[in-house]
Amino acid sequence: MSYAPRFPSPARRSVLRGSLAASAALALPAVGAAGPAFALSGRPRAGWGVQVGDVTSSSALVWVRSDRPARMIVETSATESFRRARTWHGPLVGSGTDFTGTTPLYGLPPGEQVHYRVTLADPHDPRRTGEPVHGTFRTAPARRRDGVRFLWSGDIAGQGWGINPDIGGYAVYDEMRRLDPDFFLCSGDNIYADGVIEPSVTLPDGRVWRNVTTEEKAKVAETLAEYRGNFRYNLLDHNLREFNAQVPSIVQWDDHEVRNNWYPGQILDDARYTEKNVDVLAARSTRAFREYFPVSTLHSASGEGRMHRVVRHGPLLDVFVLDMRSFRNANSPGRQPDDTTGILGAEQLRWLKHELSRSRAVWKVIAADMPLGLVVTDGATDFEAVAQGDPGAPLGRELQIAELLRYIKHSRITGTLWLTADVHYTSAQHYEPERAVFKDFAPFWEFVSGPLAAGQFQANALDATFGPDRVFVRAPDRANVSPMESPQYFGEVDIDGDSGELTVRLRAQGGSVLFSKVLQPGHVGQ
Repeated sequence: MSYAPRFPSPARRSVLRGSLAASAALALPAVGAAGPAFALSGRPRAGWGVQVGDVTSSSALVWVRSDRPARMIVETSATESFRRARTWHGPLVGSGTDFTGTTPLYGLPPGEQVHYRVTLADPHDPRRTGEPVHGTFRTAPARRRDGVRFLWSGDIAGQGWGINPDIGGYAVYDEMRRLDPDFFLCSGDNIYADGVIEPSVTLPDGRVWRNVTTEEKAKVAETLAEYRGNFRYNLLDHNLREFNAQVPSIVQWDDHEVRNNWYPGQILDDARYTEKNVDVLAARSTRAFREYFPVSTLHSASGEGRMHRVVRHGPLLDVFVLDMRSFRNANSPGRQPDDTTGILGAEQLRWLKHELSRSRAVWKVIAADMPLGLVVTDGATDFEAVAQGDPGAPLGRELQIAELLRYIKHSRITGTLWLTADVHYTSAQHYEPERAVFKDFAPFWEFVSGPLAAGQFQANALDATFGPDRVFVRAPDRANVSPMESPQYFGEVDIDGDSGELTVRLRAQGGSVLFSKVLQPGHVGQ
């Protein structure tokens, strides 16, 4: 299948130029500022841009951050002129949410371009408003023939590689924005709360990498203020703010939003931390995550504050966003013959089975924040993901995945594929029961991409339990290769509305398509 980018219409390009100019005019707070000052004069400003999350055929969630207490007001329209605009009165944002706010939009038309603008008003004088910040997004289609195209990746500001002005900051976001996808799936590690950003790093070839730095990135995050500062750090990059103004996101989390390889109940043996209880750190990060991302289940009473959810994107696609972090058992050698907790927890596994069985979408993307068959270690004896390097029958966390794969096969659930990031290289694995020790499942594909702005690492070993074959891989031959030395990676999924075919492309920054695979609809396995 040939690839042709969908460029915005003239009206879409015009509104984006207007939104980016407005964003540039709204100067960001001084680097390192912990939060807005209450003594600010003038009008409220939204210099951190706007975001939209979890878009469906009729709904979306809009995000903004103010520089002071303000009332959030959202206007939506079918045109950039905002004739016949609809007004949505959002929350009063203040210090309790780090001056962030979200406003849910309902009753939107399916398959349409929505123009929106966010205005911040002085809570004591509604006539005193700041400069509106503009954005745009497409709602999910109601008709199958409209097709769907999205990108995915993860791993941002990791291993000390932050915003480098010498290479244009996070330039990969500008490249992804120009592809004009329907949405972006971030597969975790949106921040590196345990990763210090130094002012400069000397590369192996003698060149110097320069970072934008902030106070909160000078140490590992422990306090709520430090976690908030980590989420703000990435928004200092103009490419990311411009991307957010055009491309809605589906966001999940992994370990570095809290700290490397964390699990519930963990007590740290790490001299960098004064707070040793990971559950305390995770609660602080969860609060900051909720404040800085428009995630539907974190902002609704019915969502019960959970990360895992289904985002339904029209008749062609359902995205099942997993949380492989919050309910897992402790990292271990993974050889236990009975494991009901696993990496998902028993309740999330039941939820996933139920939602997969009731899905009527042609394609069911399982958005995992960790890979299935790649061996990811945690120290000398423990394992961090599902696989533990034993090529025999399922043990440990593999038991839960085996149960899920068996359920998909016997329930004849069609059109499943797995997308993930985490390992800092890009690859494609095909899982086949004929190659596997555990055979009671239908064949499926797992695609890996990333990082977006972090170090690259060597390819992980494969675990033979589920019969993976590494059909493609692009990875360096040494650890922590900087974004100055190698292009960053992201993936693209394109579902054709006429045939229902799904094409996956593994991309490298700079425009290269490294690998592509076309999958046919209606199959239990591929």
